[in-house]
Amino acid sequence: MRRKAGLVLLAFAVFFTAMSPLTRWYAFPRLAKIPPGQYQDAVLEAENPTLIDYGTMTAKKIDKVTIVQTLKGNVEASEKIEESTDRDVVVWDALSYVEDDKGKMVSKIPERYIFDAHSQEPVHAAGESVDGDPVRRQGIEFKWPFLTEKRDYAYFDAQARVTKPIHYKGTRNFRGLEVYYFEQTIPWTKVPFPKTMPVKGITAESLSETGTTRWYTTVRKFWVEPATGAPVYGEEIQKNELRGGTLLGDRDKLTVFEGHVKMRGDYVEDTVDLVTSQRVLVLLLTSYLPWGFLGLGLLLLALSLWLEARGRGRGGPGPTASSGTAPQPATA
Repeated sequence: MRRKAGLVLLAFAVFFTAMSPLTRWYAFPRLAKIPPGQYQDAVLEAENPTLIDYGTMTAKKIDKVTIVQTLKGNVEASEKIEESTDRDVVVWDALSYVEDDKGKMVSKIPERYIFDAHSQEPVHAAGESVDGDPVRRQGIEFKWPFLTEKRDYAYFDAQARVTKPIHYKGTRNFRGLEVYYFEQTIPWTKVPFPKTMPVKGITAESLSETGTTRWYTTVRKFWVEPATGAPVYGEEIQKNELRGGTLLGDRDKLTVFEGHVKMRGDYVEDTVDLVTSQRVLVLLLTSYLPWGFLGLGLLLLALSLWLEARGRGRGGPGPTASSGTAPQPATA
């Protein structure tokens, strides 16, 4: 009976030990993905920035600029692209909406970002764009891969339409989470005018006709939770300028925007709570279950061997009768 129990325990030991690498290296890469219909938003603010007044063509300090960023999963578009690529694809229709301290629109930049649901690598397909202009992204944007590594990544800058390295700068603690801090600098770069301008009669085309150009630089900072690859906080130290042309008269340049943009506190709190819950799911497949299965498998193996050794110790051959002829009855 003990031998049968030992064999059953051995079979379970083999099963759970095999499940350990399968969960980590087979199940996780297939199960961990961004849902195609996900929606999220964030609000960022710059306190006391400098902002252009297109009516007077002057730059002045104001109380605040607010940036509302939304990411909306387009399920219908992702399904069409999946048919031709044979990949799990996510299509995010993004919008960056900027308004001043009086609630007046400063700019709005739509964007379509297409990427692999598992790896977050860009997928090049029709519709990939920034502000209506076709682009071909290289590198990540908005989100890092699952199980982010301590290394530099290529990150796409939507304003400049360029990809530059974003550098790993160390591990930090952010509101109880261990996060990786990344930083990217985009040097002064000539960028297109937004297609939607805040003043009627002023368009990107009319500004370009004056010979005036727009230039942009930023220092971008992200605090990224490594298991999920999700940023829990972000900042930008950004500056935009108009340079040259007849629009500026005798001036060489004019500030369009200059400010330190930070994620608003209530959105930071909500983001940390969401990422913390998602982190548990990722760690379940990459750490908790694989190590748990391995430990259980080794425990069952040890128990199986113990039962086998105990059975052999008690079930050995008993003592045997001594050999020899039986005594003969006496004869008269």
